[in-house]
Amino acid sequence: MSRQRSSGDLLADRRYAYAEACLADGDPAGAAEMAEQSLEIAPSYAPAWFLLGRAREAAFVRSGDEADRRAALAAFERALGLDPEDGLGSRLHLAGLGGGDALAAISPAYVRALFDGYAARFEQHLVGELGYCGPERMVAALDALPCALQHFPVVLDLGCGTGLMARALADRAGRMAGCDLSPAMLARARATGLYERLAESDLVAFLDGEPEASADLIVAADVFIYLGDLAPALAAIARVLRPGGFAVMTVQSPEADGIGDGAGIVLGGDGRYAHADSYLRAVAERADLALAALEPAVIRRQRGADVPGRVVILHTHVIGSFAMNATGRT
Repeated sequence: MSRQRSSGDLLADRRYAYAEACLADGDPAGAAEMAEQSLEIAPSYAPAWFLLGRAREAAFVRSGDEADRRAALAAFERALGLDPEDGLGSRLHLAGLGGGDALAAISPAYVRALFDGYAARFEQHLVGELGYCGPERMVAALDALPCALQHFPVVLDLGCGTGLMARALADRAGRMAGCDLSPAMLARARATGLYERLAESDLVAFLDGEPEASADLIVAADVFIYLGDLAPALAAIARVLRPGGFAVMTVQSPEADGIGDGAGIVLGGDGRYAHADSYLRAVAERADLALAALEPAVIRRQRGADVPGRVVILHTHVIGSFAMNATGRT
């Protein structure tokens, strides 16, 4: 992976590059052998332990051999020990192999590294190739509300990325602020000229720094797929929204992963979280947020197939004659 640093030894780096090539060619045994050779030279090189884990994991997928699974777990544990912030994403793989806490599998460091490496091609890939349309669907869902508002004086964009949400709201937002974990994504958002201020921050920490009852609209487009437990985020949103304010977000539907988790949260094979309707209703209620809309929506495509999701709209108190039916529509 391009974001990984050198081991400091040219020969170890060459073995590592060979291991990557073997894995890309579908040869996990060759990849494991080359990764182990790299580690013989540079035993503290975390990316090589991570790559060894991926090779053993690929072997386990093919063989179903418990020995391969245990070897993968051991390699990912070693990588995590050398990379405790988990910029490599070892916890995600550990959880997938049944060896870690699924709700803590995606670390901020991993998200930062992922999107720093993705920023240059983010819009072309996400919009052009995956058909991403989350911001447009979110604005359309807002417009469909009986009390649709045309202007929001203060807007907060959580996980703002390159600024796609700001562009979708450009003609109806007053002052807009955003946060993101990735400096490279923030640089592109800054270049739009649509944000009054931007912060390199986790979204909960960003909201904690905002005045109480200060925002008219809070948006989170394709962000909650990287969060397991949404309770801290929704509690922070509830504190920052003004009375009558709205929060709009997209979430991934659990149907794609056959959710059976009683908590209503699943970490899917795509490395993203899906949240059940029952969970969303419960966590919103605990945050004292009312559900204004829960709209099925295809947010993007992946591997040629639609990824099912929903647009969720929350507000800080019952507005007018809003009443929810069993499907979540107003």
